[in-house]
Amino acid sequence: MSKRNAVVAALLVVLGLLVARPAEAAPVRIMPLGDSITGSPGCWRALLWNKLQNGGFTNIDMVGTLPAQGCGVPYDGDNEGHGGALVTNVADQNQLPGWLSATRPDIVMMHFGTNDVWSNRSTDTILAAYSKLVDQMRASNPNMKILVAEIIPMNPSTCPECAQRTVALNNAIPGWAASKTTAASPIVVVDQWTGFSTSTDTYDGVHPNDSGNQKMADTWYPALAALLSGATPSPSPSPTRSPSPSPSPTRSPSPSPSPSPSSGSSGCGATYKIVNQWGGGFQGEVTVNNTGASSVSAWTVTWTYADGQQITQAWGGKATQSGASVTVKNESWNGSLGAGASTTFGFIASWNSANSAPTPACTTA
Repeated sequence: MSKRNAVVAALLVVLGLLVARPAEAAPVRIMPLGDSITGSPGCWRALLWNKLQNGGFTNIDMVGTLPAQGCGVPYDGDNEGHGGALVTNVADQNQLPGWLSATRPDIVMMHFGTNDVWSNRSTDTILAAYSKLVDQMRASNPNMKILVAEIIPMNPSTCPECAQRTVALNNAIPGWAASKTTAASPIVVVDQWTGFSTSTDTYDGVHPNDSGNQKMADTWYPALAALLSGATPSPSPSPTRSPSPSPSPTRSPSPSPSPSPSSGSSGCGATYKIVNQWGGGFQGEVTVNNTGASSVSAWTVTWTYADGQQITQAWGGKATQSGASVTVKNESWNGSLGAGASTTFGFIASWNSANSAPTPACTTA
């Protein structure tokens, strides 16, 4: 073979390898959309980004026309969190299409409406703005996946009516989402209200402090992780709410298709349910109830898996697993439960050929 032919043959081999190499999947583009709670500086996004990285969701790209604003840790901080913005103004002024065109997201996660509530925009007006934004998202990407938050509580000193207005909006969001969702472009409601306290989780009755940012990140995570895993989360129906003076608002357990309840001798009950399941993974939820007549300061829930399930992430509780045995202890902010009160923790876990629901046991201190 001549030298020239040898060179040509080598080039053909290299070209063949390049053609045969599978293309790396493009990163999933995620747009955080909202007001100052999302973007000024919105440090729950930093916590969420790192939680996703640690959970193995590394092929992602946070997108937006606004850059990160600090937060003290490395993270992908691009966002569309516009301080002072009203969702009704963004819709009326058609601002979103330009942001979508510039960033081309696959997923939008929206916490929007706080300033509208503060400005006494009606619930119907806010939901109409939501609908217009969703239509614009789908015009940009017919397969857009959309996470919409029931917004965190607010109780600013200048707006005593804001707490009840927030409740009215949040109570209406699940029904709106159910009427607007589609198979190609699902809308998933993420409950950022339950368990969030304006007295302990904000620095001004509106904007999250460090503990509030952690709660927001922990609440966004399971819904976003499920989408990134190829599943569409199916959260439980949200309860009807009323403003609560309690530092940690609680909710009654949602109906479960296959609950596994237990009642401990110390006045504590736990109900386990599978919220959503996909190939190799699932999202679970446990509701802890104080069934006694007096307050408790701490709780512990235990159960044993029968099918080799392994917990990989948890929120709202500190989970450890040894073999098949799982132990979950309360966080600092949800251990105290008054008589009849409840709290919920969630987790992501793996499963193989079966995923039977265990029966949890609960003890209190």
